[in-house]
Amino acid sequence: MSTPAPPSTLHVGGASPYDVVVGHGVADRLLGLLGEAPRRVAVVLTPSLRELAGPVLEALRSAYDVTELVVPDGEAAKTAETAAGCWEQLGAAGFTRSDAVVTFGGGATTDLGGFVAATWLRGVRVVHVPTTLLAMVDAAVGGKTGVNTAAGKNLVGSFHEPAGVLCDLSLLETLPRVDLVAGLGEVVKCGFIADERILELVEGTPPEELLAPGSPVLRELVERSVQVKVDVVVADLRETGGAGGHPGREALNYGHTMAHAIERAEGYTMRHGEAVAIGCVFVAELARRAGRLDDATADRHRSAFARVGLPVGYAGADYDTLRAAMAVDKKSRGDQLRFVVLEEVGRPVVLAGPEESHLRGAYETMRGAAS
Repeated sequence: MSTPAPPSTLHVGGASPYDVVVGHGVADRLLGLLGEAPRRVAVVLTPSLRELAGPVLEALRSAYDVTELVVPDGEAAKTAETAAGCWEQLGAAGFTRSDAVVTFGGGATTDLGGFVAATWLRGVRVVHVPTTLLAMVDAAVGGKTGVNTAAGKNLVGSFHEPAGVLCDLSLLETLPRVDLVAGLGEVVKCGFIADERILELVEGTPPEELLAPGSPVLRELVERSVQVKVDVVVADLRETGGAGGHPGREALNYGHTMAHAIERAEGYTMRHGEAVAIGCVFVAELARRAGRLDDATADRHRSAFARVGLPVGYAGADYDTLRAAMAVDKKSRGDQLRFVVLEEVGRPVVLAGPEESHLRGAYETMRGAAS
């Protein structure tokens, strides 16, 4: 087996700059990102990951007083009640503004832990150690934090950039194959909105190689996807809009309006990357019907996501249910639905108030593609 390449560092500029480290066995960088200022560090993790987190916890205990904030697995952690429980533990431990939070887990743990860090004393330092492919390329970078409510996903949250992110690809060796596949949903999305080379790698590499944690191709996909998000976030941290008609940070939500509606309909039991794949195929069909996207690029969505084993259709809820859920999406304005669509690969734009017939037609196509 070949020796992994040295870690790479992607720098995130802006008002609160930080580094994203990508490589194998990079946990030793954690103390350097936290620095000497904290006396106490809270680690947000789930019971199922406590053994995997052993080396991280041991390293942290060598330098800080460590409090473990154990939270539920998956989206069940992202509630106001769980966040409140974390706040109480931080208060009991005497956490001050110079102390820090470390998240160790997937996207839900990252979202929740980031929200706790953002709201404790109006913001303390946080470093993310994502353990899933999805979290590495999505939740850990960009500073969006949040919890879910009965009304929808991530409707309560805050922007709070991390002090650093450690993407230790060695952690992916313990990840079930289905979760690796789901993580590719956000990767392929990045290819469509900004970096066609991602699509070329996905289309030209055997799926087994794409899904091998030690694969140089998977590492390149992670690095490229992180870079896409970094470039967009630096230009538009708070989603106020881009220049020259570009949607800015909103482009990262490509496919997410329908994806979040599906997740809600499924009681948040569907993997996020799977929902995103379906959502991207749906919005490509919507753009095709609206005359914004050519047939070949719309069809390419279905083939690219299906190639890595992701679903491209959904029939688990009726149109009215999904449309009502989309109406409370964060991108909606008043009664008007807004979607990020493509005019071509790498050229996202906003489609506001699409025709109802186009929405229904895209839904029927999505329903018909369900396996």
